[in-house]
Amino acid sequence: MNTQTVILEMKNVTKSFYGVVALNDINFSLHKGEVHALLGENGAGKSTLMKILSGVYFPDAGRIFIDGNEYRFKNTVDARKAGIAIIHQELNLCENLSVADNMFLGRENPKFGILDSQSIKEQTQQILDSLSLSIAADSIVSTLPIAQKQMIEIAKAVSLNARILVMDEPTSSLTAAEEEVLFELIERLKKNGTTIVYISHKLSEVFRVCDRVTVLRDGEYIGTKDITEVTEESLIAMMVGRSITNVYPPSSHTIDRTKPRFEVKNLCASSYVKDAGFCVYPGEILGFSGLVGSGRTEIAKAVFGCLKKTGGSMFLDGNEVIIDNPQQAIKQGIAFVTEDRKLEGLALGLSVADNITASNYDLVSQAGVVQTKKSNSLISKGIEKLRVKTPGAKTHTGFLSGGNQQKVILARCLSKDIKLLILDEPTRGIDIGAKTEIYALMRELSAKGMAIIMISSELPEILGMCDRIAVMKSRRIVKILDKKDANQETVMTYAAGGSDVE
Repeated sequence: MNTQTVILEMKNVTKSFYGVVALNDINFSLHKGEVHALLGENGAGKSTLMKILSGVYFPDAGRIFIDGNEYRFKNTVDARKAGIAIIHQELNLCENLSVADNMFLGRENPKFGILDSQSIKEQTQQILDSLSLSIAADSIVSTLPIAQKQMIEIAKAVSLNARILVMDEPTSSLTAAEEEVLFELIERLKKNGTTIVYISHKLSEVFRVCDRVTVLRDGEYIGTKDITEVTEESLIAMMVGRSITNVYPPSSHTIDRTKPRFEVKNLCASSYVKDAGFCVYPGEILGFSGLVGSGRTEIAKAVFGCLKKTGGSMFLDGNEVIIDNPQQAIKQGIAFVTEDRKLEGLALGLSVADNITASNYDLVSQAGVVQTKKSNSLISKGIEKLRVKTPGAKTHTGFLSGGNQQKVILARCLSKDIKLLILDEPTRGIDIGAKTEIYALMRELSAKGMAIIMISSELPEILGMCDRIAVMKSRRIVKILDKKDANQETVMTYAAGGSDVE
């Protein structure tokens, strides 16, 4: 890599939305053939800067230079012609079409009104083969795993002759093995001269694949460093403006294990969950770990009534409970923060206020009529308690950062008297600052006696926060480990091979 060859310069870029400054006089540059991390908390301005680069937004001020030539992108087509492509966290593929159809969507170039499907298929296969991807061009996208869909997006960018490729949280839905495939592909692209902007909240990845790093905070440029000049601690300090020494706050209370708060015996849910048994005590955080597809989320959904149970029984404070739907779970004092907050947890087109009061109308209404004073009080308390950063309660939830969207869901759940809180991937796609706030909240709630189930793909998170860990494989719980007996190697051994729970 020639670090002296500057391919991109963004100078004095400024952008505001409705009077709120999203970017203030930002300077950002890329060297040809480097992998450059762009870091910052949710709301720092990373996505806005990249949307300006890719032609989605037009800056209020500032200039863009590529290879020394100034560009003013009016739209995404202009940016694409200049060799810029962006792969969003939410993949943009047509699931019902083939890989080839997706690759050339909008660029079919028919002759005499006739589409040359064979030529498109051959060109697609050549691109896939050149990237050493074992994917057939005629495969229907919906039949492929998420990792291969991610690779298709990258191949699509390569087919556009992209010189600058932006990857936004590319590993958020990948397993460890799939991540390695992606990292190998990034290395090949880098050797071929492609410049990559890498956005991620996983700092381990940044040190694994990146050459330099730029940090934004609250729309301001904080600095650019070679990756060899920084540590994980110094990057966190740059991002949040302070040093965070205890990412995982220690537990400060003793768990009373005389009587479970919640107990499951022989739980089955068709082929999704097989003969699961576990309990969680008041004040305990019970973690669920395992490879993707092991059944972690399905157990949570079966408990909450989202999946139909085909066997087993559940007990809350020693009394058997029947939960066939989420409404019954909520009435029993069980709350569930889902894995996919955008699809299952929130109505993004509705306000923060509407999302907090959803499922809480029994608390703010009388004779079927919402009482404004009660409603406003519940909303204000939720925003204040969870420290939701929002211009106001009437702001559309879709405009908030990922971390603040997660806080809105928690504000809704915690408005009621909760006995069991189920958190499925509670920190996925959110920044380190918001993560530490959620961890601190979990400690606070458990100290008050709330039982918590935490499902996570992040082993350091599971090991750092949980009192016991239930390891799953093939839809079964194969081992429940005490915190003192658990480490990454032990958990992964059971997740990959495992033996029956004693």
